[in-house]
Amino acid sequence: MEDGSVIEHKAYARIGLLGNPSDVYFGRTISFSLANFWASVKLQPSSGDLIIQPHPTHDLVCFNSINHLVNRLQNEGYYGGVRLLMALCKIFYKYCKDNEIKLHGGNFTLSYDTNIPRQTGLSGSSAIVCAALSCLLDFYKVRHLIKVDVRPNLILDAEKELGIVAGLQDRVAQVYGGLVYMDFRKEHMDKWGYGMYAPMDISLLPPLYLIYAENPSDSGKVHSTVRKRWLDGDEFIISTMNKVSDIALEGRDALLEKNYSKLAALMNQNFDLRRVMFGDDALGSMNIEMVEVARRVGAASKFTGSGGAVVAFCPDGPSQVERLEDACKKAGFAIQKAIVAPTFLSDLDLQSLSSK
Repeated sequence: MEDGSVIEHKAYARIGLLGNPSDVYFGRTISFSLANFWASVKLQPSSGDLIIQPHPTHDLVCFNSINHLVNRLQNEGYYGGVRLLMALCKIFYKYCKDNEIKLHGGNFTLSYDTNIPRQTGLSGSSAIVCAALSCLLDFYKVRHLIKVDVRPNLILDAEKELGIVAGLQDRVAQVYGGLVYMDFRKEHMDKWGYGMYAPMDISLLPPLYLIYAENPSDSGKVHSTVRKRWLDGDEFIISTMNKVSDIALEGRDALLEKNYSKLAALMNQNFDLRRVMFGDDALGSMNIEMVEVARRVGAASKFTGSGGAVVAFCPDGPSQVERLEDACKKAGFAIQKAIVAPTFLSDLDLQSLSSK
């Protein structure tokens, strides 16, 4: 298949606007794709071997000294994107085999790039997997055979293959693009294995701002004790998580009505409920400070994910935005206006949705 054309896809970072982290507790969320940052994957058809190409920066294995190696590991961690691409290929192949979807012969080279800041809760890993899945769907010409609703599960399964703990919310936002309301109620999840996803008009969103730490601390332990307590039937965790879920439901109505003062209150409430469940030690002092920097100038703020970045809304307009930018600069945090990526479902994708 040397004559085949190169296939390339992007997947964007994600901001959890309301309801997170209730997606892994049969709750509801509202998220949107963030066009400020993305991952791209390129598939080059080949008549030779199937090759997963290491990234020259993110999969570095050649160093000029042991000091260089140690600094790289401290800043970037041990793992790049190669393992994500390999895991996705395995999960994709298994899904197609289990569902009697025939794949044609022919090999390829997969390569990737990303500018999503690490450890910022912006779903950098799943963006790589999402973009790679789009490449495989087109290479094997099976986009019409794998429903849009199912694709976030394939992305999540690839990450679970590597021990990454996460929920469906991020992957749904990245597969659909744009602004999406998600309902993960247990009855539907038990029956179908995925939630109910409803795209919303991105013009309903007011101007939002992304705040993140350029050198974030690891937020990997955020879900740990809460998850166990929820599974153990802790009434406080269950009732509080239900309140977080209800915030997304109320938030959908607030957006549809363009009631932005209500939206601001819900954003703040979302973080406050999260804080009482997880506790400050689990959330991390730097992450909490990002939220409080925004609140000190009167902006609404909450985590975009599990920590590392914050989404903020300035209901009082441009002068408040200026104060927020100044406060972030003094605190050493990066800030930029959030650009919402429009939905990018193809005609074949829309056919998949309408054929459910």
